[in-house]
Amino acid sequence: MVKVTLKRNEGRTISAGGLWIFDNEIDQISGPYENGDIVEVVSYKDDFIGFGYINDHSKIRIRILSRRKGEVIDDEFFYERLKDAWQYRKAVVETGCCRIVFSDSDRLPGLIIDKFNDCLVFEIDTLGMEVRKDVLIRMMRKVLEEDGVQIRGIYERSDARVRTLEGLDRVKGFLSEEFPTLIEVDENGVRLKVNIAEGQKTGYFLDQKYNHLAIRRLCVGKEVLDCCTHTGGFALSAAKVAKSVIGIDASQLAIDQAKENSELNGFGNTEFIVADVFDYLIEMERQKKRFDVIILDPPAFTKSKNSVKNASKGYKEINYRAMKLLRPGGFLVSCSCSEYMPRDLFMKIILSAANDSHKRLRLVENRAQAPDHPILLGSNVSDYLKCVIVQVNNR
Repeated sequence: MVKVTLKRNEGRTISAGGLWIFDNEIDQISGPYENGDIVEVVSYKDDFIGFGYINDHSKIRIRILSRRKGEVIDDEFFYERLKDAWQYRKAVVETGCCRIVFSDSDRLPGLIIDKFNDCLVFEIDTLGMEVRKDVLIRMMRKVLEEDGVQIRGIYERSDARVRTLEGLDRVKGFLSEEFPTLIEVDENGVRLKVNIAEGQKTGYFLDQKYNHLAIRRLCVGKEVLDCCTHTGGFALSAAKVAKSVIGIDASQLAIDQAKENSELNGFGNTEFIVADVFDYLIEMERQKKRFDVIILDPPAFTKSKNSVKNASKGYKEINYRAMKLLRPGGFLVSCSCSEYMPRDLFMKIILSAANDSHKRLRLVENRAQAPDHPILLGSNVSDYLKCVIVQVNNR
């Protein structure tokens, strides 16, 4: 097997629990290899670090699969990893709809598998997983079928931009016989239609599943505004108990789906509007409109470390505008889905917005993504979703 030797004092992220080795950390590579091959990684002292797959096209040159010396990376290896991931989900979440594999957090970097009832969606972001796609499909089916879970079909959503950094084309399509890709699911008692072929990511944001439920108790008999509602996740959860719910989003496609989901549940207390969130909040302030609960779940304002400063301004502005529209004692639910926005900085931004709007905050909950998107301690990439719930009062 090809051996990759790291430079002196490199591999610190691996020591901290991460799985990535960057191109500038490598001292030498002994022997010929093809991209996607499994290689052995050692320190500059020749101490064993792990086995991983290599790709010259990526700045993340190697992604570690195993830290066990002598372990063989074969079909059985992937079967055991997938089985472990499935057993974990069964222990921590309702598995009708869930994320079965969350890349690095399940020690399967570059692989995401979501389950929507009896259908699976595969997202493969790296060459190392792409060349093993057939094995991963067979082993995932085997794990589920051995547990009595029959899979009707598999769809691929490997159309993320990150694939281009691996030298891969962006693709999507069926990995099984064709089946209807508009799937009706149940989330916390709310019926939703999920389009796994055309929706965001793999069709739906499963990471907010339990945050949708957490805000429901705050919305009983209340007037609720859901900003960046997408297909209505927060809005429809609130609509089960609220007096009224307004959902806004800049996407006509998302709003149309949210309306359809509302009708599917027979809700008569919802209104969905296509609008820019900042423009809408300013207009509501001009009209002196007030709400009891406001939810902010915008797309990531920052997708790199270099843009955090500008993103901070955006997060502060949207929180500031929302706080001014809340009745005294109302609740603000503020989210950020970027791994580049540190949790402590996000809290500081919310507090700064409160100071500027002359509000006093009481922390209700500081939440993260659902446990089927586990945070791998030592890996900041997996700790990405912030969901802060505060009560807002006048000073």
